[in-house]
Amino acid sequence: MVGHGRPQTAQGRECHSPATPGYRAAVTSAAERPILFLDVDGPLIPFGMSSSRLQAPASDSQVSLDQGNPLFGRLEPGLGPRLTALGCHLVWASTWMEEANQAVAPRIGLPRLPAVEWPDAHAGSPRGLHWKTRHLVEWANRRPFIWVDVEISAVDRLWVAAQHPGPSLLHRVDPTKGLVDADFSAHAEWLHAVAPRRGTSTGAYRRCGHAVVSRSDRP
Repeated sequence: MVGHGRPQTAQGRECHSPATPGYRAAVTSAAERPILFLDVDGPLIPFGMSSSRLQAPASDSQVSLDQGNPLFGRLEPGLGPRLTALGCHLVWASTWMEEANQAVAPRIGLPRLPAVEWPDAHAGSPRGLHWKTRHLVEWANRRPFIWVDVEISAVDRLWVAAQHPGPSLLHRVDPTKGLVDADFSAHAEWLHAVAPRRGTSTGAYRRCGHAVVSRSDRP
């Protein structure tokens, strides 16, 4: 994750909504659903782009909105519905914080989401641990969670496995491509694996360990 990215030109990405019927049938309320911590820079606004994948703004009004920050032209409008379809409790985990609700959410079809508020100082973390990791585990408060970011490392995965009692998926996205079909498939598969069985008590998730899925690297 890197602050607010630099203005660039647009790119589009394919969108196909994966179905997770077993998971969605078993988990319905916000209190029961796993959290999906979502970064903005990289997953939603890719750092790389291909001239063959440029996407023009949909309307004159969109042109005027994007002229102030061409970075927004990289946002894929179809990502919001795909993220919502996963059935998670979506939470911004970005340095954009509340600003993501004004600048990003409307452009990708998301409602206002809660945003993690970061501490002013990032001191006290073990060597190599991302400054977000400890705070996200505290925010999750034992609930299952997915963390989508571009800077997740093996150190973060090991620390979460040791410190977080619930299932977790630390999913590193390729920052040059952003969220694509393979990422959504990994999320859907993990959610299906940890979904509570029918008839179990609220929050009774299958214990399947801490996933280490990463599409773009194996640090």
